[in-house]
Amino acid sequence: MSLTWGSVSGWWLPACLVLGLLYAWFMYRQPVQLVKSIRYTLFALRALVISFLALLLVSPLVRSTSYQPQKPLVLIAQDNSESIKLFGKNALAEGWGEALKKELGNDYEVHEFHFDKELKDSLSNKFNGKQTDISNALNQLNERFVNRNIGALVLATDGLYNLGTDPQYEARNIKTNIYTIALGDTVPRRDLLLSNVNYNKTAFLGNDFEVEILAEAYQSAGENMHLIIAEDGRQVHTQNISITSAAFKKVIPVKLNADKKGIRKFTVSLAPVKNELSVQNNTESIYIDVLDARQKVVLLYDGVNPDISVLKQAIESNKNFEVKTSLVSDVASVKLADYSLAILYQLSAGSYGKLQTLLQSKIPLWYIAGTQADLQAFNNAQKAVKINAGRQEVQEAFAQPVSTFSAFTLTDSTRDKISKLPPLISPFGSYEASGTSSVLFKQKIGNVETNYPLLAFNDEAGRKTAALTGEGLWRWQLAEYREFGNHHAVEELLSQTVQYLTANANRQRFRVYAAKNVFDEGENIFLNAELYNDALELINTPDVKINLKSRSGKNYSFLFTRTGQSYQLNAGTLPVGEYTYTATTANGKQAFTANGQITIKPLNLENRQSTANHGLLRNMAAQSGGQMLLPSQISKLAGLIRKNENIKTVVYEDKRYTDLVDVKWVFVLLLLLLSTEWFLRKREGEI
Repeated sequence: MSLTWGSVSGWWLPACLVLGLLYAWFMYRQPVQLVKSIRYTLFALRALVISFLALLLVSPLVRSTSYQPQKPLVLIAQDNSESIKLFGKNALAEGWGEALKKELGNDYEVHEFHFDKELKDSLSNKFNGKQTDISNALNQLNERFVNRNIGALVLATDGLYNLGTDPQYEARNIKTNIYTIALGDTVPRRDLLLSNVNYNKTAFLGNDFEVEILAEAYQSAGENMHLIIAEDGRQVHTQNISITSAAFKKVIPVKLNADKKGIRKFTVSLAPVKNELSVQNNTESIYIDVLDARQKVVLLYDGVNPDISVLKQAIESNKNFEVKTSLVSDVASVKLADYSLAILYQLSAGSYGKLQTLLQSKIPLWYIAGTQADLQAFNNAQKAVKINAGRQEVQEAFAQPVSTFSAFTLTDSTRDKISKLPPLISPFGSYEASGTSSVLFKQKIGNVETNYPLLAFNDEAGRKTAALTGEGLWRWQLAEYREFGNHHAVEELLSQTVQYLTANANRQRFRVYAAKNVFDEGENIFLNAELYNDALELINTPDVKINLKSRSGKNYSFLFTRTGQSYQLNAGTLPVGEYTYTATTANGKQAFTANGQITIKPLNLENRQSTANHGLLRNMAAQSGGQMLLPSQISKLAGLIRKNENIKTVVYEDKRYTDLVDVKWVFVLLLLLLSTEWFLRKREGEI
C-alpha cells in the first residue's frame, strides 16, 4: 500500500506538516503549566492530528496492489455424434477425462464438454448426435472462456463434420495449444454409400424434375452398383453402374416425374454388396412438395429501384410464388384478378388513383413507402401505419425486432442478422401504428430505440395488408452476403411476409398450416391457425384443438396457444415419420375442421462418411503448437501438457485506488491520537 498524489502536487505534504507544527506551537507555546516532557508529547500529538486533517482535505489517493494467481485451464471437448459409434475403430476408454484430471492434479483447472450440433457440459458416451459442428463447439468454448488463462484444449473427434465452417479457421481464434485425439479409422473399407442427394424441394404437377445423386464405393472394384429409386414404395427408376476403382465416385443425374399432388416421398438406395462395412449409408429418403400451380404476385412501381429486383429474387426463392413486375402506367395490360398479392412500391398519388379497382378488391396488399412515395396517399390507402412528415428529409432506421410479434415465425438467426444489417432510408417524421396492427420491426434511429413501426401488418375485414416504411432492401442483401456469404435472412423475411399475406387468399374461414411441410429429425414442430367470423374478421376466442396421427396409428393431441389475433402451437419434437393432422374449433353453433399433413425426415448425415479425417486434426494441432495423439497414446497427454512451457499459472496484478478519507485505519488513528491527547490534558488538569 502506498500514497499517490494523482493530479495534486506532492508539495502539499510538507505544507500539511508545517501547518500541523504551527497549530501545535500556537497551542502549546509558553507559558503553559506543564512539565516539558508532557508538553512536547501533547505538541507532537496535536501536530500529527492537524497534519492528518489537512492531508485529508488535500485528498491524495491510496494505492493498494494485490496479486491473483490463475491456474491454466485445460478444456476437454469430445465428439458425441453417431459417426463415432458407427465407424469408430479407435475409441477412448470410459472415464478417460477423469483420469486425465487426476494425472494433472491441482495445478490445472479442467473443464469437460461434449458436442454434436451444440456444445454441452460434461463428457458423454452415448454417441447419438445427428449432426456435427466442430467449428461451433470451438467458437462457444472461445466465447465462454474469453480473457481466461486457457492452457490447452483437448479435442477428441474423428474430424468429420456436416455443419458449420472449416474448424481450422475457428481454431486460429483460440490462442492456445490444441491437442487432438484422433478417433475413427482412416483406412477405407469395403463400403457403398450415398454421400449426397441434390434436389429441389418443390416441383409442379405433371412436370419432370431432376435429382442429382453422388454415389461412392470403396474397396469394391469390379462390382456393380445397383441404384433403385422408389416413390412411396413403388419403384420408379433402376440403374446399374460399374465400379472401376478402389475409391470410386460418380454423380448420377436422374429425371423423375411429379405425377401426384402433395408431399411425395422418394427413397434412393444402393443394393448392398458382400462384406460391406455398413448398409445404413446405402439409403436416403427425400421429400418433394408437388404443387398444382404457383401463386402469382404482382409488384407495381412508378420508377426503377434496386429494391424491386431484391423483392422479386427473394420472393421467388420460395418456389410457391411467381412475381411479375410492372410500371403502374402499364397496369392496363395486367389482369390483376389473377394475382394473390399486389406489392405497391413507392407510388405517387396519381398511381393510387389509377389503382382504385385494386384498392377496393379483396386482394392482399403490401405497401412500401420511401423517399419517393406520396405519404398522404400512402396514409389514405392503408390503415396499418400513419406517417406524419412535414419536411422533405430522411432518416436512417435500423430494424429492431419486436419479441411479441406472433403472426408468423422467423428463426432467431434471421431476427439477429436483420437487426445488425444497415439501416433503411425512411421519411423524416413521426410514425404511428394502428391499434389493430401487429408490428414485426420497429425503427432504431442511431442508438435510440423508438416505437415507430418499420414493418407492420393489419387485417382489414378479412383482407391482410402490410406496410414497410423504408427503402434500401438492396443494402440488406449486399451486407448479408458480404458478412455471411448468403441471402438467407432477407429471403426468409420477404418470403414469410408474402406467405403470410397470401395465406387466406382462398377465403377459408378456418385454416391450419405448418411452418413448413417437411421438418428435420429433432426440429421443433410449429403450426399456425387462423379463424375468421362472418364478417371475415380475425378472431381467437374459441379453443383450437389438433390431433396428429402417425402412420403407425399413434396419436398426439395438443391445444393451440392464442397469440395476437390468431393461434400458434409449438408441438416440440416428434419421432421420424409421416403425420396427418385434424384441427377442430367452433364459433357459436358453427363447427370448423382443417386437415393437413407434415413429414419428419430422418437425418442421415452422420453415416455418409465412414473414413475419419485425421489430416484435419493433425493440421489443427500443428498450427496451434499442440500435437495429435491416437487413443492408444492418451497416457502421454498429461506429460505433454506438464512439459509445455507455454502452459503455466498466470499471476494478475490488481491495482486499486481509494481516497485517503475512505481508509478506515486513518479514522482510527485520528481517534487514538485525539483520545490520548485528551487523556493527558485531563490528567494534568488542563481540562
